[in-house]
Amino acid sequence: MIDPVAVTRLLDATTIEELWDVHTRAMADYGFDRLLYGCTQFRTSKSLGNPDDFIVLTNHTPAYIEGFVQGGLYFHAPMLRWSLDHDGACSWSLLDERLATDDLTLEERAVIDFNRKHGVTAGYSISFKSLHPRMKAAIALTAHAEMTQAEVDAIWRADGATILALNNIAHRCILSLPYQSPKHPLTDRQREVLGWVSDGKTIQDIAVLMGLRPVTVEKHLRLARHALSVETTAQAVLKAAFQNQIFVLDR
Repeated sequence: MIDPVAVTRLLDATTIEELWDVHTRAMADYGFDRLLYGCTQFRTSKSLGNPDDFIVLTNHTPAYIEGFVQGGLYFHAPMLRWSLDHDGACSWSLLDERLATDDLTLEERAVIDFNRKHGVTAGYSISFKSLHPRMKAAIALTAHAEMTQAEVDAIWRADGATILALNNIAHRCILSLPYQSPKHPLTDRQREVLGWVSDGKTIQDIAVLMGLRPVTVEKHLRLARHALSVETTAQAVLKAAFQNQIFVLDR
């Protein structure tokens, strides 16, 4: 049965950092002490999009993140490949089945070896239902290093429905909270001008509304496009909206 207190804490979180702290604590109570959440809203048929645009949340060690995320190993992770083609939850026992049938590429085997070195051996993956074609999100729930996959599967049989529901709630909450690339954050001025553009205001209109010169408004828009790595202002508005940087009541 879902704990209403845990759900309330997730729904009441006002920042991604606060929500992530609540969620990692909740999952640790079920035996999953390391989580890795990833989401892209800019997926294409050939790419997951620019890694700078991913939402990545984790409490893994820096050494693990350096190799798996920053080093690009995630792209060849067998469970990530499963997540791209499926929705729902999947036991990591799938890896043993594929190993037994010699159904893994050399790159996938390298990922499994790397995970073993870091105690990432038992767990579950959840692939969330996408809200639009260019979106994909998933979370890897890693169990305590001393736990076996059989023990994890037993936990899932007992509490899997609750764990899945809590992760779906956390995922939907993440999508509702502001997030931006730490490398190129938008300033308040840049957010404001993008908001006015989305309302159909011209450069001259925005200059009057904000008490700025038109050339200054154009500068803010140019810097916003650069920060968001897009070519047009329309693309900047769309991307900022996806990241909940505009159209929000309280940042």
